[in-house]
Amino acid sequence: MEIIEVHGPELAPYIDGLGQLRIAVFREYPYLYDGSLEYERDYLKTYLDSPRSLVALVLDESKVVGATTCMPMAEEGPEFQEAFTKAGYDLSTICYFGESILLPAYRGRGLGKEFFTRREAHAQKLGSTITTFCAVDRPADHPRRPADYVPLDGLWTKQGYTKHPELQATFVWKEIDEAAESPKTLTFWLKHWS
Repeated sequence: MEIIEVHGPELAPYIDGLGQLRIAVFREYPYLYDGSLEYERDYLKTYLDSPRSLVALVLDESKVVGATTCMPMAEEGPEFQEAFTKAGYDLSTICYFGESILLPAYRGRGLGKEFFTRREAHAQKLGSTITTFCAVDRPADHPRRPADYVPLDGLWTKQGYTKHPELQATFVWKEIDEAAESPKTLTFWLKHWS
């Protein structure tokens, strides 16, 4: 197993592997995403087009089994930027952390912390003073919530992040039990750097 870092167009050979990983992991609770490789290729194009993006890939014999992403918020899509723009933030000071995903067999090995370390180091190289990510909001009694589900809030708090309920985004995707796409609310978590 190895972790490699790629930027912008260097991601091209890994697009399908990363897309398949996103589909597999985000199918799980709490995202319940029913995705397609075609959509993933389009979504991941943002990272391909941004030479200042970072994608760290966990490879096991060349198979993508984990990944984490980040990029300057100013280079993200308007749906990511909107809450920050409305709240008066300077987008040029923010590094957005996208997914941080691992296949189940690779969890519990400290890779989640390693992902934060790599993304934060990249954000520092970019000169960012704020790092942020968002997570989907689900009620505690959601019918698809597994009995053994443990939210990642504890990990995020230990990494120095604070949930900001005033900063939310709405994204649309099709869930595994839905006939069509529907809107979901995600809340941002922030960490300020001096």
